[in-house]
Amino acid sequence: MGITEPGADDSAIGAVERAFEVVGVVRERGTVRIDDVATALDIPTSTAHSHLKTLESVGYVVQGSDGYRLSCRFLRDGVAVRQRRTVYRSTRSEIDALAESTGEVANLGIEENGKRVILYQAEGTEAVYDNAPIGEHTEMHWTALGKAILAHLPVDYVDEVVDTYGLPRATRHTITDRDRLDRELARIEDRGYAVEDEERREGIRSIAAPVVVDERVVGSISVSGPKERLDDERVEAEILPDLRNTVNVVEVKYAYD
Repeated sequence: MGITEPGADDSAIGAVERAFEVVGVVRERGTVRIDDVATALDIPTSTAHSHLKTLESVGYVVQGSDGYRLSCRFLRDGVAVRQRRTVYRSTRSEIDALAESTGEVANLGIEENGKRVILYQAEGTEAVYDNAPIGEHTEMHWTALGKAILAHLPVDYVDEVVDTYGLPRATRHTITDRDRLDRELARIEDRGYAVEDEERREGIRSIAAPVVVDERVVGSISVSGPKERLDDERVEAEILPDLRNTVNVVEVKYAYD
């Protein structure tokens, strides 16, 4: 287990790194022209054009009348990556059921390269979308999903995550002090679940529990929604029992996958 930062490998081929930077610009903007990419990356227009045409030639960018956009080949690749994850196969139907029973947003998260990644998500009838889409990579300490996983990872790996990314702030409620984070992780490990209380987005609360198989954390599951609906009383009486039951079922299914 280890973290590799983008651009940290001196042996990486510069052209490949630049191509993914171009992909990033197109992803963020939706549709771009050559000049847009050149300006965003501070590169010559000829270089931007070359990368876009290369990406187009291999099918990962398509050109329309209004510019270049990413192709659905990325969707194909993402679906293939997710489908190969045992935790996804073991969890999808249970996440759907959890969203239905709580009426809120239910999520499956994993750790990858020191970040929290949402692998799957389902919305209940009362769900409020909180701007955390499937595939989102974000700081582990911002979210209940991430903290639930961090609390069950080796201390030296937690050190590596913090050393690599720091503890940046998302809201005024975000944990930005290492001692406070350590206390929070110890508390999570002791009680078996994590709480995200407006730490990533104002007004949103989330409760998450880790999925642990053979003493190894393979992901986490959460329920999230407006803070006023996920008050302590409802969390204790409704959310936690449903969440714990879901995790128990997933852990059994994972072990037999």
